[in-house]
Amino acid sequence: MINLTFPDGSIKSFDQNITGQQLATSISTSLAKKAFLLEIDSQIVDLNRLITRDAKVRIITEQDQESVEIIRHDCAHLLAQAVQKLFPQAKPTIGPVVEHGFYYDFADISFALEDLQRIEDEMHVLSKANLEIKRLVYSRQEAINLFKNLKQEYKVELIESIPAGEEVSLYQQGDFIDLCRGPHGPSTARLKHFKLTKLAGAYWRGDSSKPMLQRIYGVAFASKEDLDNYFVMLEEAAARDHRKIGKDMQLFHLQEEAPGMVFWHPKGRELYLIIEQYIRQKLKNAGYVEVKTPVLLSKSLWEKSGHWDKFRENMFVVEDDGFTSSLKPMSCPCHIQIFKQNIKSYRDLPMRMAEFGFCHRNEPSGSLHGLMRVRGFVQDDAHIFCTPEQVIDETIAFCDLLKEMYTDFGFHDVQVKFSDRPEARAGSDEVWDKAEKALKDAVQAVGLEYSDNKGEGAFYGPKLEFVLKDAIGRDWQCGTLQVDFVLPERLDASYTASNGKKERPVMLHRAIIGTFERFIGILIEQYKGRLPLWLAPVQIVVATITQAYEEYARQIFELLRAAGIRCELDIENEKIGYKIRKHACAKVPFIAIIGKKETQECGVTISSTSTAQTEDEWVMKDDLVSWIQNIVKQNN
Repeated sequence: MINLTFPDGSIKSFDQNITGQQLATSISTSLAKKAFLLEIDSQIVDLNRLITRDAKVRIITEQDQESVEIIRHDCAHLLAQAVQKLFPQAKPTIGPVVEHGFYYDFADISFALEDLQRIEDEMHVLSKANLEIKRLVYSRQEAINLFKNLKQEYKVELIESIPAGEEVSLYQQGDFIDLCRGPHGPSTARLKHFKLTKLAGAYWRGDSSKPMLQRIYGVAFASKEDLDNYFVMLEEAAARDHRKIGKDMQLFHLQEEAPGMVFWHPKGRELYLIIEQYIRQKLKNAGYVEVKTPVLLSKSLWEKSGHWDKFRENMFVVEDDGFTSSLKPMSCPCHIQIFKQNIKSYRDLPMRMAEFGFCHRNEPSGSLHGLMRVRGFVQDDAHIFCTPEQVIDETIAFCDLLKEMYTDFGFHDVQVKFSDRPEARAGSDEVWDKAEKALKDAVQAVGLEYSDNKGEGAFYGPKLEFVLKDAIGRDWQCGTLQVDFVLPERLDASYTASNGKKERPVMLHRAIIGTFERFIGILIEQYKGRLPLWLAPVQIVVATITQAYEEYARQIFELLRAAGIRCELDIENEKIGYKIRKHACAKVPFIAIIGKKETQECGVTISSTSTAQTEDEWVMKDDLVSWIQNIVKQNN
């Protein structure tokens, strides 16, 4: 007799072992048709997995969020099966799930773009064939022999990396078999809403010394509506592309001679400084002190901190007369050096140390993307050195500051993820237990709702990740808060406790916008370039109808500039319609039109470039500054 407990607390008893599919059928025919996966004691497994003991169970349907990732994984297998049928010489390698979809890498094949539609059509044929997806368990040697017979040496290499004695999980659908941990859905018929999107190249196991593979990307969703909405979102995202808009606004550019490094133009630098000054004032009000640390530091410091072992491949290393240094990828060890310079007492804590830290990371060239992924960047980096008893209060203060700043930038939908210990980490389990408990206690004290992000903590401590949702529903992970007991120990940071003994401080790593470059890219796409007036690098352009009114236009321009309003003067010999279109393309919020009436009556006609405001507005010269200042206040 086994007793199964359902999410609502009800219990059903069975006198023999039962599969998830049988369980769904015992409840209702409609549930049996919708059932997709089975959850046993919080572990998601195949629907045909046998339940052999008392357990908490849940039937997962295609409508449940957990199904989407499995649908995408199923589609990766479906893609590989279709490719093998159409191109028998192609050798499947790996096919993981990625955001919104999946990809699969193939060896010994070269695809053309026109092949994608043919492969997708075959995937639909296989879907309609309603092939059962079955899990098979082989010994390691049996699996090696199987794939050797299939002449799939890449799969053999993967299996050979599995420790001897372990069983190997395989999945079969029709005549196609693949190495996979699972879980998977019950049949190919459940896979309907997918689309192959692009081709790319990739090295086997990401190693440039190994063979180049062909990668096919696709997207998949649980419903046609979600698939259609995704492509609508892509169209909108293309219209918001920060690279194009940034060029129209004359903010920045990138070029081949400095991959991943940004050339900030005057208007882009102005936007950068507006954000920096805003953050600096917020930090000052919140009790932070600002520091500046070196960009180039000795290898020995990175070895002590553990970053050399963890991040060496992403660090820019400099050799000089036998002395090895690296451009810093983050500022944490540097801040500890400042903390250590004077003896600290418990009375000095918390110490909140902030830096606009210029960092460098040697990101793969293929991953670079405008401002969103760069090699040289500035973080709104800060570290709070505190006692264990102060962690909760500091977390509350940080979360309040973060929410206030996100609101000011126009982001109101913020999700929180709790990332716990990764497999590769520094520090003992005891230290991690303490760090994770401290952060969870703090989160509960703040009252934040969060989702678990298993194994995604930093190598030295657990962290909270703050994820913004933008105007078209995309997620952007920006802010972080990490509890660290490891680096203060490794780099010998201490303070004198109230009992006179030396203690290690707790180090809270925190950021709100993350990096300036990426956050500016997010802001551009959030607002489609039409930034709130307080952020706009040029708030208003004074433009003449003809050059006859240049003198009065200059008076208006000087009036605005003296009041600290960011403005430009356009007295070129062009028609006013052309000038309005030009500055609207550059996303300047307002244009002050100067002609005969304005000059004679000491006023200006204000034209808004926003589509929401279609009528011009008349403002007297003496009221112009306060008129703009009031709008700035309303925007912020």
